Amino acid sequence: MFSIGEYIVYGMNGVCRVEEIGPMSLGGVDSDKVYYTLLPLYTKGSRVFTPVDNQKVIMRPVISEQEVCQLIDDIQNIEEIDVTDDKRRELAYKEAVKSCDCRELIRIINTTRKRKQERLAQGKKISACDERYLKQAQDTLYGEFAISLKIEKGEVEEFISSRMKTPKMAPAS
Repeated sequence: MFSIGEYIVYGMNGVCRVEEIGPMSLGGVDSDKVYYTLLPLYTKGSRVFTPVDNQKVIMRPVISEQEVCQLIDDIQNIEEIDVTDDKRRELAYKEAVKSCDCRELIRIINTTRKRKQERLAQGKKISACDERYLKQAQDTLYGEFAISLKIEKGEVEEFISSRMKTPKMAPAS
């Protein structure tokens, strides 16, 4: 069970802060059941209510600073999604996003960036599908990384770039 004030990843909502834990005070809702009240960090004015024992939506702790740094150090080794058919690739993107797995989000980013370079070399623009999933993967990944690294979401891309350019070091603690 998570604690009040803890940051968690909650499905497609991304990073949320646990605001309350307890029964819901709404008519028609089982008052014996315990719920999390979650505040999605990057969706202003939104609240999520979910049973603490919800098995339908991925709910997990935010990864640690050390795990973020290990992932960044491994970015070059994370394979792209190798699907040539556009419809199947979109399904692979969708599954990767639903997994709430940072490594899968990096796979989307690596794939869409590579495809963008290839298409630009052919005189074409990035496809709308690639662009949509690139943005979604970056938003989700950078939101989680920001919390773990204790920096603003807008600073994450620069952090990744600078870490990839410098010799590998242990994360600051």
